[in-house]
Amino acid sequence: MKAPTTMWMMVYKVYKEVVPEVHQILDEWRKKAEKIENNELRMYALESINENTFHNEGGGVFALLTKKEVRTDVLWFIVSYQIICDYLDSLCDQSESLDPNDFRSLHEALRQALAPGSQEDVYYEHREQKDDNGFLRDLVTTCQEKVQAFPGFTGAQASMEELSLHYRNLQVYKHVEKKDREPYLISWYEETKEKYPYLADMRWYEFAASTGSTLGVYTLAAYASKGKMAKAEAESMKDKYFPHAQGLHILLDYFIDQEEDLEDDELNFCAYYKNEEDMVERMRYFKTEAERKLKQMPDSAFHSLINKGIIAIYLADEKVQKNPQIKKTANRMIRFGGLSTAFFYLNSWIFRRVSDNNEIAS
Repeated sequence: MKAPTTMWMMVYKVYKEVVPEVHQILDEWRKKAEKIENNELRMYALESINENTFHNEGGGVFALLTKKEVRTDVLWFIVSYQIICDYLDSLCDQSESLDPNDFRSLHEALRQALAPGSQEDVYYEHREQKDDNGFLRDLVTTCQEKVQAFPGFTGAQASMEELSLHYRNLQVYKHVEKKDREPYLISWYEETKEKYPYLADMRWYEFAASTGSTLGVYTLAAYASKGKMAKAEAESMKDKYFPHAQGLHILLDYFIDQEEDLEDDELNFCAYYKNEEDMVERMRYFKTEAERKLKQMPDSAFHSLINKGIIAIYLADEKVQKNPQIKKTANRMIRFGGLSTAFFYLNSWIFRRVSDNNEIAS
């Protein structure tokens, strides 16, 4: 099975082959979440499933890179890993202690998810609420079982863990006390760019954004499922997605959340741009650099479509449509995305409204 290389085929396969199976997997995890006896943990577990379907559908697109016979296993990994991310994000967001040790222990689940054989249940060691009826442990075990069966996982593991570690660090640093967030994040960027010279042309908040995406992990999982993979090959793929493609992904996420984060006094990396012009030009830069690197990937047309589709999907969000100023800025970004972005934007806009109408009707 070849990965789709046209926008028409991409849209067809996503709605026909990916979305239905993603929803089935989410239903299975929802049943497990509903059995959690602790009210608070059950609420966050269900929230991570019910309110983040979009994240799972987006991640599931990468399963189109795989052979059909292993696609279900890849989807189970992607959805399970994504639920861990969203569940832990909710737990950190609602934390009263703001304890970095707590956040680090929670996110040990993501490290273990990529390390078959490790299963030390330390996730809730700094919390009073501990009994999730094995929900988080089961998510970790599922991820381990799936990746362990991928023939190329041994070669891809180090690169997947590197991206995961960046993500885990971000989740710790951005959830601590407000006065400590910027110093932690800036210090982390200064330390990291010593190891990665290509980060020197990025700003600290752009680097932080680039670590918050799971695109690289899902790409590597998909290719690892297809056959053996050399470590150098996996590292090369990682460098094609990190930092620019991942950075564009998360900067767009923060872009659409600007008004909401301002009201909630939450950290938003787009707020650090000097003005609208600065933000749009930097987004254009990220899009261009991501496009240049993704053209060097196997299945390059697929990855290019993903890059353009991400712009469209975020900019079609109702948060953008309801805010005239943000919508005006979004229209500029759609134009630099090109024809494919415009197509995905229109398609996503229609799909969201059809989905909303169906929910109202039901």
